[in-house]
Amino acid sequence: MGEYKATFEIESKTDAHAVERVLTRLYDSLREEARTVGEGTTDSTEMLEQFATVRDAAQEPMPGTLTVIFEQDDDPFEE
Repeated sequence: MGEYKATFEIESKTDAHAVERVLTRLYDSLREEARTVGEGTTDSTEMLEQFATVRDAAQEPMPGTLTVIFEQDDDPFEE
């Protein structure tokens, strides 16, 4: 399994607003995907709630750190 990690230090209001925009776009994209693929499923609802919590936390500009971890499985998608 491959793991990729990126960290962004939030050191200014400009940084905080950039993080807010990224998280809002991510949430909107995931919400749209859940709507078309898994609408109403427990998994999609829980996932959206978790991302909404992170997105909402970024609404007030504060110093901090945004860390993104992407874990990639070794096996391809089943067709």
